[in-house]
Amino acid sequence: MPTNRKWIYNKKGSFYKFCKIAEEDDENDYFFIIDEINRGNLSKIFGELFMLIEKDKRGIELQLLYSDENFSVPSNVYIIGMMNTADRSLAMLDYALRRRFSFFTMKPGFNTMGFQAYQNSLKNDAFDKLISCVKQLNSKIEEDVSLGEGFCIGHSYFCGLTSDTVNVQTLSSIVEYELIPLLKEYWFDEPTKVIDWSERLRSTVI
Repeated sequence: MPTNRKWIYNKKGSFYKFCKIAEEDDENDYFFIIDEINRGNLSKIFGELFMLIEKDKRGIELQLLYSDENFSVPSNVYIIGMMNTADRSLAMLDYALRRRFSFFTMKPGFNTMGFQAYQNSLKNDAFDKLISCVKQLNSKIEEDVSLGEGFCIGHSYFCGLTSDTVNVQTLSSIVEYELIPLLKEYWFDEPTKVIDWSERLRSTVI
């Protein structure tokens, strides 16, 4: 008898189970969130259900290839895929995926009411100066034809601070170990820009 047999295991994945839960609760909406979706192996995430996530296929049952079962993706399931367009190592998003999603760009939230209320609560001049400098820096990044708005510095670098923890040491660490290394990557072939903006950022927290 041959010993090199291949076995196919029919194991229900997370998305399948999620859809089954949503199917039994059609009065509520369910959100399936995939972080860094452009890094994932979508054939493993969705499997043979990939076609069924399309808008015009919702609720339509098809027989699954590897099981004797009819299945559909409920209309109350919403799939949210998050991705960072500034990641140079990633190729363009596959068209098979792109046509199944609508796209929404999330910009840095420095001017949102939530961040401004947070900033005001800190009552720290150095923090205010640093944020103002980063906004100016983002304007330059947007204007740079080799970068663009997708490479702007986000507000998450500055979240989670309190009036007790927002000090020179903390802000200097953000500048030296997070922002400046990012600029060195952005402008690796333009050292004068890196030096200029590094000094501007440092001067705000001194």
